[in-house]
Amino acid sequence: MRQIVGYASGVFDLFHIGHLNILRHAKSRCDHLVAGVVTDEAAGGMKGRPPVVPLVERLEIVRSVRHVDAAFVDTSSDKRIAWQQVRFDVLFKGDDWRGTPKGDRLEAEMAEVGVEVVYFPYTVHTSSTHLRLALDALARPAAPSAGPGEPLSGAGR
Repeated sequence: MRQIVGYASGVFDLFHIGHLNILRHAKSRCDHLVAGVVTDEAAGGMKGRPPVVPLVERLEIVRSVRHVDAAFVDTSSDKRIAWQQVRFDVLFKGDDWRGTPKGDRLEAEMAEVGVEVVYFPYTVHTSSTHLRLALDALARPAAPSAGPGEPLSGAGR
């Protein structure tokens, strides 16, 4: 009997519960799960900024997740390139892609090579973007505050 190979790709930056949920759900729908970890360059091109965590570290984190059978360096947003190298049967994505132009394009491209696209619920309350914004807010110095009756700039002293 032939094994079903699944593929779940992502940047996996600032690894969080949403990433774990996708990988866990994906493994439950296939026999062998390959996780594609997007390169720093490809991530920068797709998201307009580089990841916080370098590729080699993200790859090791994802490779260490028990639901992942193999990790693969994903060099392109074009999943046909990954398919040519991995030959997966099912591609897993968050449902934030469903019904969007990029999701429709992905489904059409994958259908050409006989790959099914399966969507899983996107974890809206946690994302790398939310984590990055929270970290940025913590890193910003607090605005100086003046005591009662004191000028903010310190002028007049």
